[in-house]
Amino acid sequence: MKAATEHRVPLSAAALDILDQAKDCHDGSDLVFPSPLKPGRPLSDMTLTKILRDVGLADRATVHGFRASFRTWALEETDTPWAVAEAALAHSLGDSVQRAYIRGDAYAKRRKLMDQWAEYLQ
Repeated sequence: MKAATEHRVPLSAAALDILDQAKDCHDGSDLVFPSPLKPGRPLSDMTLTKILRDVGLADRATVHGFRASFRTWALEETDTPWAVAEAALAHSLGDSVQRAYIRGDAYAKRRKLMDQWAEYLQ
């Protein structure tokens, strides 16, 4: 995380299935998606960009665009409150005074949103 703060992510059943399939990639470290070239190290931050290039999508898709697609979908297709959708992306909410009073992370509401997102993607 760029902000160096913990971000809990509620995973849908579909996401958990993907993680179960990814067990074949496990290298014995605590990493969910380790580098296939450097055991014990995470995937490079350029890995997804390379995949987009390799499959011919780099001219019309970006990794950050996936985040933007999620945010646009949440706004246009759900009744999710703005703050919950922003929290799903680990965005800071409000100014420093407002953040001082926000002690929760809307985990249960984000879980519902992630389940809706998984259903939409399937």
